[in-house]
Amino acid sequence: MTASHSPKIDIRNVGKSFTLHNQGSAVIPVMEGATLSVAPGECVGLVGASGAGKSTLMRLIYGNYLAASGQILIGGLDVAQAEPRDILDLRRKTLGYVSQFLRVVPRVSTLDVVADPLLAVGTPVEAARDRAATLLAQLNIPERLWSLSPTTFSGGEQQRVNIARGFAYDYPAMLLDEPTASLDARNRATVLGLIESAKARGAAIIGIFHDEAARDQVCDSFIDVSAFSPKAAA
Repeated sequence: MTASHSPKIDIRNVGKSFTLHNQGSAVIPVMEGATLSVAPGECVGLVGASGAGKSTLMRLIYGNYLAASGQILIGGLDVAQAEPRDILDLRRKTLGYVSQFLRVVPRVSTLDVVADPLLAVGTPVEAARDRAATLLAQLNIPERLWSLSPTTFSGGEQQRVNIARGFAYDYPAMLLDEPTASLDARNRATVLGLIESAKARGAAIIGIFHDEAARDQVCDSFIDVSAFSPKAAA
């Protein structure tokens, strides 16, 4: 199932700070003036040294962190100001996030873990499982494992299940956090193909790629997150 619209991602002057409650409520600014725009069908890569704020920016966009200032606009919703129920609806229908870590309910089969994003938007069970099976086969997860919980899998297998889950539903906007990390050449090529297909159907994508060759293949432009450091703004 595919969402009916392809929104752009607009990030305008976003700031973030952390309060250290165990250190006298000291406030540590970590990001100021973060601004970027991603059009439908475009992939923007976040670059910068470790600790520059790439993952922080992704979590702000997804609503895991609350922005201290600015706007994060996705399909007309400002994530920085939205109610939790609206953010959950955005995640269900519009904004996908492929993280490096698989977090699932124990005892749920791998097939249903991957099918879940489709079931959440009303896709019939058989169609959702068929799509899940196709992706699991593409990513070389043996069929004998599909009825098992992925919590028992190796790290590499869990990563591929997570990727399959992230691409099961055709999200109009996507966040990708190291989607090719630790993959062999065959699975890496599959994932890059999934990203290119998502771009072709009009998804707006922001990604972190330490794999420079993968980054160069799928990204249309790059943003150095170090430029949004409070030190850089000083």
